[in-house]
Amino acid sequence: LVRVVESGGGSQQAGGSLRLSCAASGHLYSIYCMGWFRQTPGKVREGVAQIDRGSGDTYYHDSVKGRFTISLDNTKRTVYLQIDNLQLDDTGMYYCAAAFSGYGGTCSGTMEGTNFNSWGLGTQVTVSS
Repeated sequence: LVRVVESGGGSQQAGGSLRLSCAASGHLYSIYCMGWFRQTPGKVREGVAQIDRGSGDTYYHDSVKGRFTISLDNTKRTVYLQIDNLQLDDTGMYYCAAAFSGYGGTCSGTMEGTNFNSWGLGTQVTVSS
């Protein structure tokens, strides 16, 4: 099994930056994709970024391209989400998720959450004017 735990959320003014972290543990060899999702007030949960743990390929929701950067550390245990030029609409709960399988796989890049089978509890991001 795989477990993921987020950290790094907080309050920041618009225009600032935050970096979220997500530490994975357990059967790390089985993780093939990691992603960040968010749920903002009044909206359904949406995928914002994914990274393929094998190839390093990254995928982003159109609405965050240019401001969000997803990356893995050298050990591939921790995935980061760098959020620059924070906007008020970025306020919400951010969730890390891992897709794992004993048969391997690749990120779909569709921002769908259905392939992700381990989810964190989330970290709150609050952006103020």
